[in-house]
Amino acid sequence: MRNGNSTESGVNPNVSVDCVIFGFDGEKLKVLLIDRGQIIEDEDEKSYALPGNLIHNDENLDEAAGRVLNELTGLHDIYLEQFGSFGDPNRLTKEEDSLWLKSIRAQPDARVITVAYYSLIRADQFELHASSFAKEAFWHDIEALPNLGFDHREIIDSALKELKFKSKYQPLGFELLPEKFTLGQLQKLYEAILNTELDKRNFRRKILKMSFLVPLKEKQIGVPHKPARYFTFDKEKYQNYKSNDFYFTL
Repeated sequence: MRNGNSTESGVNPNVSVDCVIFGFDGEKLKVLLIDRGQIIEDEDEKSYALPGNLIHNDENLDEAAGRVLNELTGLHDIYLEQFGSFGDPNRLTKEEDSLWLKSIRAQPDARVITVAYYSLIRADQFELHASSFAKEAFWHDIEALPNLGFDHREIIDSALKELKFKSKYQPLGFELLPEKFTLGQLQKLYEAILNTELDKRNFRRKILKMSFLVPLKEKQIGVPHKPARYFTFDKEKYQNYKSNDFYFTL
């Protein structure tokens, strides 16, 4: 069996899953990448990739996505949402990708169609543990992506587009912010996702209409500016909120 267990019997050589995991660190939006341990020939540059691999014939796509993410990064019990598939016959065009596949795959020239999943989590709440063919798993700023293998930049762009669309119609933030937070922190989350500066007054007027947002009596302490009030989410109302009542116009 070669590195990465891809020659194991029962592996489908033509179908894979790729996981786009976005992480919010309180300030910026990041994406989870792996170092596949390959230095590009004649260049002092590594080639990175999304956590992804071939599926097993005895598992469904959702099971495969969870397994692959766990095997390569150590993340588990992450809600993953399928958002698209990528099957361009020219997905494999870079020489370094071909060389890497030959080192881990039994059929490196097989055409592979990938089904992509995405998720949005708090980066500081999860520990990363790279294994299998991933030499390292790490968070990288979404605005300055490094050299990526295959069509993974296109996959990330597509996932980000889906996330931005969803953020306009569904309230975000319950699992991405501390238990108590300020409206400024909530606004930073939306600005990081939408990659644009939101008008403070309009944002607050809009968000304060949401029944799931509960003001607390507590305020910030020891800050060099006027202390801001803390808020929390009403979990039940948050989960049942109707998306057609929520929309951010930019």
